[in-house]
Amino acid sequence: MNKHGIRLITAVVTSSMIVTPVLAAPSVDDLKKEKAAKQSEVSSLQSQLTTLMGKVNTLESELIQTGEDITKAQGDLEVAQEKEKEQYAAMKKRIKYMYEAGNDSAFETLVTSEDFTDLLSKAEYVQNVHSYDRKQLQEYVETKQQISDLKDSLEKDQKELESKQVEYEKQGDNLNNLITSKSAEVANLDSEIQAAAEAAAREAAERAAKEAAEKAAREAERQQAAASNNNSASTSNRNNTTSSSTATSNRNNTTSSSSSSSSSASATTKPSNSSSSTTTSGTNANGGSIVSRAYSQLGKPYVWGACGPNSFDCSGFVSYCLTGSYSRLGTTLTFMGWTRVSNPQPGDVVTTATHCGIYIGNGQMIHAPHTGDVVKVGPVQSGMIYVRR
Repeated sequence: MNKHGIRLITAVVTSSMIVTPVLAAPSVDDLKKEKAAKQSEVSSLQSQLTTLMGKVNTLESELIQTGEDITKAQGDLEVAQEKEKEQYAAMKKRIKYMYEAGNDSAFETLVTSEDFTDLLSKAEYVQNVHSYDRKQLQEYVETKQQISDLKDSLEKDQKELESKQVEYEKQGDNLNNLITSKSAEVANLDSEIQAAAEAAAREAAERAAKEAAEKAAREAERQQAAASNNNSASTSNRNNTTSSSTATSNRNNTTSSSSSSSSSASATTKPSNSSSSTTTSGTNANGGSIVSRAYSQLGKPYVWGACGPNSFDCSGFVSYCLTGSYSRLGTTLTFMGWTRVSNPQPGDVVTTATHCGIYIGNGQMIHAPHTGDVVKVGPVQSGMIYVRR
């Protein structure tokens, strides 16, 4: 191969390695600083999220307790109202007797006494009757006042509950916003780390390819110089030498090309992800029973602090569906700490930090929504996660 041919091959190989730059890649230091800044931001968001979830959990516990107190006060009110009805019926009977007997019945009782002892006895009886009437009247008045006080207390508790519920919903909105923000930051961080890793791999591959091309060009020039030094040999020897040099050059080029391909493949291999998954999959063994219990409670009213049998709040409803007993497993924050599932099945729990329900499949859940509503079927809300006990 002549000198012009060698130079042509060298030029082609070298030009094939040239990459037109689009944007300057960030330096390693810049990437490290950016990663550190994002990690710091994620840590700050996580700290805020943890604090807020604690506040929301405390508020939910207070709402549950207030709801239980109101339920008890409502029971006391019903007892007092029943007592009022009984006392009212007794007073009506007494008034009816007095009306039928006439206003002079007490006087006639006294004047018809046989002797003084009988008179004193009958006078005492009349006094006792009037004392009983006054006592009954006083008890009736006190009972009415008790009912009035209970109603006032119940209305006050209800207003406090509604105020706390508004605060609870605001806390929940803030929490969901933080969760969304945190998820976006983490996803962005992962994306940038992945992009940086790929860019580093491409850069390493390009360096390896360039080094291989330069090595091939140097080898070609060396062979050309060796061929020139042998020009004084005989034509036959020169031809043999040239043939040998050409064969050697081809083998070296083949070896260099193979080495370059191997280096490129090695450099572009992505690092394996060694992080462990926190999700699980598979069938929920108790899913059928859980869903059946959920359906059996459709139409029951929402009441704060209620865990059945006649009414529920959201976490009380989920607790009943999972256990079959009218006892509370915890708050929504309790469910948030359970194992997440990647392939949700009917009977799994759907939850956020502010609400929860039972998944029944096809993107639907059964849940106790809020005050004034009833247990019903509805779509799984945005931002909810699937967990399993």
